[in-house]
Amino acid sequence: MLRIITQQADVRAELQRICDRTHDEQVLHKEATVREVLQAVKRQGDKAVLHYTAEFDNQTLKPEELRVTGSELDAAYQQVSKDLLQAIQLACRQIEAFHRQRIPKSWVHFGDDDVVLGKRYTPVDRAGLYVPGGRAAYPSTVLMNAVPAKVAGVPRVVMVTPPRVGKAINPAVLVAAQEAGVQEIYRVGGAQAIAALAYGTETIPKVDVITGPGNIYVTLAKKLVYGIVGIDSLAGPSEVLIIADESANPVHVATDLLAQAEHDPMAAAILLTTDTALAKNVQVAVERQLVDHPRRIDTEKAIAHYGLIVLVESLEAAAELSNEFAPEHLELEIKDPWALVPHIRHAGAIFLGYSTPEAVGDYLAGPNHTLPTSGAARYASALGVETFLKHSSIIQYSQTALHKVAGAIDALATAEGLPSHADSVRRRIQQEE
Repeated sequence: MLRIITQQADVRAELQRICDRTHDEQVLHKEATVREVLQAVKRQGDKAVLHYTAEFDNQTLKPEELRVTGSELDAAYQQVSKDLLQAIQLACRQIEAFHRQRIPKSWVHFGDDDVVLGKRYTPVDRAGLYVPGGRAAYPSTVLMNAVPAKVAGVPRVVMVTPPRVGKAINPAVLVAAQEAGVQEIYRVGGAQAIAALAYGTETIPKVDVITGPGNIYVTLAKKLVYGIVGIDSLAGPSEVLIIADESANPVHVATDLLAQAEHDPMAAAILLTTDTALAKNVQVAVERQLVDHPRRIDTEKAIAHYGLIVLVESLEAAAELSNEFAPEHLELEIKDPWALVPHIRHAGAIFLGYSTPEAVGDYLAGPNHTLPTSGAARYASALGVETFLKHSSIIQYSQTALHKVAGAIDALATAEGLPSHADSVRRRIQQEE
C-alpha cells in the first residue's frame, strides 16, 4: 500500500530515509568483493574476467568469445521488428539533435600587449560504455551513452554488457549500438567489466572514461577505479518525485509512479500534492494497476518501502521539499508548471505538464536519461557531450606583457618560497634588458 503522510514532522525524515536507501551495512562487504575482483582483473586480465563471468553470471566463455562478432551484429537486425527498429532510429536522431546543441566551443581571446588566452576542447581517445542486462534489456541506455560520445568525437567507443543465457546479447541492444555507431562490443558485465575497461586486458582495451548505470557492484567498481579513469556518476536506484494539484489525473499520476517503481525493488516513487482527494484517488489507482502488473513483485516492494504520498500546504512548499530531496526525475503535473519552475533548484530532469510523462525523457525527447540520483542533483548534472570532453587552457604572452606582470609574479613566487618560479620570469626580463 502506498502510504499517505499528513504530519509534516515526519515528511523530512521519510524523504531522507528514502534518499539514503543505498547506504546500508552491506555495502562494506560488497566493496570488499569488488576490490578483490578489480585486483584480480588488473593482475590476470582475461583469465579473471572469464572466471568471474562464470561465477557471477553462470556463463562459461572462451577469450575469443568475449567480443561480439560481426555476424552476430548483422543477425541482430533480423531479430527485431520493423517498428522497434524505426523507434530506435527515431530515438537516435532525437538524442543526437539535442546533444549537438550542447557541444562546447573552443575559443581564443586576443588582448592587449599581444596576450592570447583561450580554451580548447578535445575528446577523450577511448570511451567505455556499460549497459546493464540483468532485469531487462536497455537499448535506450545504449543510445543515451553512445550518441553523446559520438557527437563529442570520441574516436574509439567500446561497449560492455552482460551475456544472457546461451551467451547471447539482446538483439535490440546490439541494433541500438550499431545505430549509434558502436561496433566494438564485449559480452561481460559486473565489476569485472568495469575492471577490464579501467585496466585493459588482452582482449578488452583500457579506456579513458567509463559511463553507464549498473547494479551496486558496478557502481562500487566505478567508484574505486575513479582516478585511474574518469566516470560519469555513481548512479543509484532510480527515483521520481511528482508535484500535482487538484487538476491532475489520478490514474496518470499512479501510472507514472509505477513506471518508476517497476525498475527495481529499491526505486523510489513519491507524490507531493496539495489535494487530499487526489492523494486518496492515486492511492486507490496504484493498487488497481498493481493487480495484473507483469513486474508486480518488484514493483510492490518498491512502493511498500520507498513509495510515499505527502500532503502539502502549497505548491511552493512542495517545491522546497523537492529541492531538499533533489530528485532524479521531477514531474510537475499542475495547472501552470512554468510558474513553479523558478522555485526548483535541484532536479536531474524536469517534466512539465500533463502530457509529459517521464517515459518521454527515458526514450525519445532527446535530453539524456542518465541522471544524478540519491540527492546528487544538488551538485551534479545529466550525462552529456561534456562527459567525453576535456579542455586545455591556451596562454601566450608577449615580451611586453611579461614585463608588465613580472613584479607581481616575483612577489607571489617569493611569498610561496618558490625561487625558480620567480627566476623563470626574472631571467627573461634581465636578458631582454
